[in-house]
Amino acid sequence: MNKPNAVSLLPGIMVWAIALLITAIFCWILTDILWHGIGQLSWEFLTTSPKNAGREGGIAPILVSTLLILGVCMIVAIPIGVGTAILLAEFSDSESTFGRLVRRSLDILAGVPSIVFGLFGNAFFAKTLGLGFSILSGGLTLACMVLPILIRSIEAGFRAVPDDYRLGAAALGLSQTSTIWNILLPAATPGLVVGFVLGIGRAIAETAALIFTSGYVDRMPESLFDSGRALSIHIFDLSMNVAGGDANAYASALILILLLLLINSTAAWIANYWLQPPPT
Repeated sequence: MNKPNAVSLLPGIMVWAIALLITAIFCWILTDILWHGIGQLSWEFLTTSPKNAGREGGIAPILVSTLLILGVCMIVAIPIGVGTAILLAEFSDSESTFGRLVRRSLDILAGVPSIVFGLFGNAFFAKTLGLGFSILSGGLTLACMVLPILIRSIEAGFRAVPDDYRLGAAALGLSQTSTIWNILLPAATPGLVVGFVLGIGRAIAETAALIFTSGYVDRMPESLFDSGRALSIHIFDLSMNVAGGDANAYASALILILLLLLINSTAAWIANYWLQPPPT
């Protein structure tokens, strides 16, 4: 057998080099955040309100506002995203004008800058609908942002399900609704999880859109109609506008990363649990 020459090994070397470079950059960023932020973490930091413009105190109301905004975003986005993906994958021909138009629109929306969504959310949700600067306005705006990614990921998951599943269900006399709910949706769970994780990743780190919709207030929200400051905005404010706020900004960034890891791990666990076969 001929030994591989340098030319044939070059693509593999380039792929590994890029992967190692990306991993090194991630580890460098994570190490920097851990080095500067872990010393600030404490139970008091998680359970108290900011003081002295965020230089002191904790992030309790910031955490609550962030979770409420994410909750509104996902509660609105997931049903709409799953329904639209089912429409595109199961009820619309991939070559139809309607299907191509919707998919092209989703691809364009996925690349729209977040500040454009923020201006839209401010004009429509905050002013036209009268929701003002509120957690509800921020969550609905984020739902609009994550829907393109969510829909396309779930649609890809449905299209990845083999046609044998559909033919087998039809042979057994199952209705299309029953086939989708009991067979196709569980089989497309990986696509749903991918869309959820990507959507959460974009939503939880969003700053520009929330400045125009959820607001800047760092007090504990009492309802969805109250203004609330998300973690990403808090980090931006401490690092850019508050002298001496870098320590708490690093600690808040570390909490943001841990929160993202917790949500992603929970989503993966739920997906694995759902995909497990029932006990016999």
